Amino acid sequence: MTPEDICARVDETHCLTHLAKMVQHKSYTETEGERALAQKMADICTNLGMEAYLQPVEDERVNAIATLKGTGDGESLLFNGHLDTNPATSGWTVDPWGGVIDNEFIYGIGVSNMKAGDAAYLCALETIINAGVRLKGDVVLSFVVGELQGGIGTVRMIEQGVRADYFINSEPTDLQALTLHAGAFSFEIELIGNTRHVSKRDEACDALAAAAALVPRINGITFSGAATDEHRAVNRGHVGVMRAGLGPEFHEWRPPQVADHAKLIGTTRYAPSQSVEVVMDDLNKMLDALKLEFPGLQASVSSHDLRKNKPQMPPFEVDKSSRIVQVMNQAHLAVKGTPQPTGAIKPPAFFGTDAAHLSAAGMQGVVCGPGGEFNTMPDERVRKSQFIECVKMYIHAICQICEVDDK
Repeated sequence: MTPEDICARVDETHCLTHLAKMVQHKSYTETEGERALAQKMADICTNLGMEAYLQPVEDERVNAIATLKGTGDGESLLFNGHLDTNPATSGWTVDPWGGVIDNEFIYGIGVSNMKAGDAAYLCALETIINAGVRLKGDVVLSFVVGELQGGIGTVRMIEQGVRADYFINSEPTDLQALTLHAGAFSFEIELIGNTRHVSKRDEACDALAAAAALVPRINGITFSGAATDEHRAVNRGHVGVMRAGLGPEFHEWRPPQVADHAKLIGTTRYAPSQSVEVVMDDLNKMLDALKLEFPGLQASVSSHDLRKNKPQMPPFEVDKSSRIVQVMNQAHLAVKGTPQPTGAIKPPAFFGTDAAHLSAAGMQGVVCGPGGEFNTMPDERVRKSQFIECVKMYIHAICQICEVDDK
C-alpha cells in the first residue's frame, strides 16, 4: 500500500474529534490536568495495540510514551509534542475548552501550541494501523509535559533512554520546515543611581532615565560572533518588565524625587554559533557605555531564572540537506503540491522547542507542525484543512523513514 493509498483512508471527522477531545482536557502547565491528558493519550495508544506507558518526570508529572514496534530492518522515527498549555487570557469569544469547530477552524487554548501537532501524529499512525499496514521500523509517539518549563519533560524522556534515528517535533510552523531556531536566555539588569529632589535634578543620576534609554538598545541588539547571516537573523533582545522608584523597594509615594533604582527583566535569542556567555558579554558592554552617559550609575546584569533546576532551551539547527528535512520536503510536495518553505522561518525561529534537546542527544530531526497563524492569542485556532494536511504529511514521513513491510 502506498502513502497515497493510506492518506485516502484518513477520516477527517474522526481526526478532528480526537483533537477536540484533547482541547476539552484543561492541561495547564504544572497542574493535574497534564497528567489526566497524558493518561488519556496512553490509553488511546494502548487500545490501538501500541506499547504505551506513563513515564515519570518530576513529582506527579508524567509523559505518555507509546511505541509501534516494526518488523525489523527499518529506521525509527520519534514524534515529539507537549501537552501542557498556556492559560486562557481575556478576549475569547468561544469556550477555550469547548473544542469548538466551525466551517474553517477548530478553536481552543493550546490547539495551536500544540495539541493539533500531537493529534496529527496520533491520527497519522492510527490511520496506518487501521489500514493494516506493517512497518519495518519503530514509530515512537511522545506526549510530554513541561515544555513551558524549559522542556523538562523531553529532557527526562531522553535521560530515561528514549531514542530514535530521526525525530519530528510538531510545534506550530504552519507546515513549514524549521531547520534553525534560537536559544533562549532570560536576564535581569539592576541600575542604581543617585537621588535628588526635582529642584536639584541636574545633580542626580536618574536610574529611570537610564533604564528608558537602555530599553530600545536591548530591543535592537545583535550579538557578537554569529557565523552566518542566517544565524545573525535569529538574534533578538526584548525587555518585558521595567520597574523604577526610590530604593530597592521601588517606593512610588515620592514622585518629586529622582528615581535611584531601576530593574529590567527580559529575554534574548541567540544562534547556535553564539552562547549565553556571548550574550552576557555584549550586555555588559552595553552597560559600560550606559554608565559613561550617566555618571555615577551602577549597573549589573545576571541570569533571571525563576525555573530553578529546570533546563533552558538551547538553539537548534539541522542541515537543510539532511534526510529528515528532505523527507518532510517531499511529504509537503506530495500533499500540498508546492515546495515546502525551509530554513530559519520566522516567527518560529524565535521559539524555543524541545527539538533542541533531542538534537543535543544526537538525534537528527526537524520542526514541522500545524498551526502558528493564530497561535497564543484569544480565540486560538488552527485551520482544519491544515491539520488534515499535516496528518497526511506525517503518514508520508512515517512510510519513508520506517518503510512499509510488504512481506
